[in-house]
Amino acid sequence: MIREKDFVEELGLTRVYDAKQKYLPIGVSNSNRPGLQLADYWDFFAYERPQLLGLVEMTFLSSLDESTRRARLTKLFNYKLPCIVICRGIPCFDEMLILAAAHKIPIYSTPKETTKFELEMIRYLNNVLAPHETRHGVLVNVFGTGMLITGNSGVGKSEAALELVKRGHQLVADDVVKIRRINDNRLEGESPERVRHFMEIRGVGIINVANIYGAGAVQRRKTIDMQVHLEMWQDGKEYDRLGLTENYTEILGVKIPSLLLPIHPGRNLAVVLEVAARNLRQKQMGYNAAIELAKRSAEIAQRDMAEDDDFNEENE
Repeated sequence: MIREKDFVEELGLTRVYDAKQKYLPIGVSNSNRPGLQLADYWDFFAYERPQLLGLVEMTFLSSLDESTRRARLTKLFNYKLPCIVICRGIPCFDEMLILAAAHKIPIYSTPKETTKFELEMIRYLNNVLAPHETRHGVLVNVFGTGMLITGNSGVGKSEAALELVKRGHQLVADDVVKIRRINDNRLEGESPERVRHFMEIRGVGIINVANIYGAGAVQRRKTIDMQVHLEMWQDGKEYDRLGLTENYTEILGVKIPSLLLPIHPGRNLAVVLEVAARNLRQKQMGYNAAIELAKRSAEIAQRDMAEDDDFNEENE
């Protein structure tokens, strides 16, 4: 289901016939151009999709005699269509307005070309209908990397994000992150509208990051490229020191790189997070410093062994 108001406003539509619906019964992120149906072929009719009428369809309807056009449109409107969008600003037929009123099917108009509008609508529906969930955490854009910072309440997520903003990075969401799966391997996060750009700093209260640091300090939405989980340092617990093991976390069926970052007093967390973002970018480009160090250590060890063998042979 799609909110009718959002559908109209986001796509810049004009209501030709307003069915007074709060929601549109749209459940798929695709559309249909009913050219074959208007030519009286009704097999495999994707009536559950928004129906787009462009120059071809409207010109074809104009070429039909009045009784034939009325019969084809009557059959079209007998299906439970979510809506009809007429492109290129082409005027609507009177028969369509009568049938729309009878069946409570909204009709919209757009001045855009059919193909251009279709792409915009599919992109919009993909975003709105994508699988989604809400997580507790902070999302920041660090050097172009979408970093989801998680951890228990009070561990310092918001303070770390604020320091990153101060260093020139962008806040996307604080405390509550709305996550959508855009495709099979891509996640996108944003803040709920009512708390967008706001941040809670313990001891200070609620601040508006955009007002304090400017519009460049915030971002509406960002792909989530990695997760960093913060926890207080635990004595005796083994933490990864080399980074040879790649860890992942799964969100909505998508695996993303994950780091466990221990926190203790005096650690410059913002700098560590910046390094984590740059290191991920290097790994994505094919360079892994931990693997490089392991290779170099192995080469030196092999060379030392060879030198020892040569030395032993000379002294025999």
